Amino acid sequence: MTISDVFKELKRRGEGALVGYVTGGDPSPKHTPRVVEALVKGGVDIVEIGVPFSDPIADGPIIQSAVNRALHSGTTPQTVFKIVRQTNRRVRTPLVLLTYYNILYRMGVKRFLKEAGENGVDGIVVPDLPFEEASEYRENAEKQGVDTIFLAAPSTPTSRLKNIISFTSGFLYLISVFGVTGVRRSVDQLTIRVIDKFKPYTDKTVPLAVGFGVSKPDHVRLIISHGAEAVIAGSVFVKTMERNLGDQSRLMKELTATAQTLKAATLSYSSNRRYAIEGNKFP
Repeated sequence: MTISDVFKELKRRGEGALVGYVTGGDPSPKHTPRVVEALVKGGVDIVEIGVPFSDPIADGPIIQSAVNRALHSGTTPQTVFKIVRQTNRRVRTPLVLLTYYNILYRMGVKRFLKEAGENGVDGIVVPDLPFEEASEYRENAEKQGVDTIFLAAPSTPTSRLKNIISFTSGFLYLISVFGVTGVRRSVDQLTIRVIDKFKPYTDKTVPLAVGFGVSKPDHVRLIISHGAEAVIAGSVFVKTMERNLGDQSRLMKELTATAQTLKAATLSYSSNRRYAIEGNKFP
């Protein structure tokens, strides 16, 4: 099932998508396929797997710690490709890689994307690759059938947003706040304003997915009610892993339970949106 297929099916069912992030190789490569399976069991619709990198500039302390654990366990880009291949035997959920451009450059863009396609990667997010420098990347990704998922920020002007959307496939990743990833108590009003501003440009072109700081059902409901097709949750899952490193059985149960509560908040897309428009507050 492709990323596009997932969004079409969820739209038919009146649901928003839950995208769950984990760091590949955290706490070790052998655990990641089971972690992904636990998230999918809880309702995660698309799984984003981070390729460990020594300088993850977009990530906060929680994910940085996960990256360090993965690197210490010997995880490399080739390891992550193997993880993707193994995981695809367990689940039918689309798998997206998050990687920094240095890794593509070191391996070679063409080779990286060829191996990504051969191992069953459905899409890739490269936070530090601007669309102005992405022609080679996009061309090779399209050849391999890999979606090119670009990011937009609250500061992105409309003219640039239109160009980013033209380079994007799969979904547009909206960074909801200024700063780095991490668990936050509430959804910033800036996030809501940006969703409302960007939505007319993504409608009928590409699904809008909102990430950075999404960690509670209330966050999910509010974001979906304002028209986003997906929410991206990462630190909340990585924090769960960190808390249960010594108990794998408990870890899998908690990951599934956390995913279930977040996924439930994406349901009744239309009803949630009407509820918010009418001026009501979610409990």
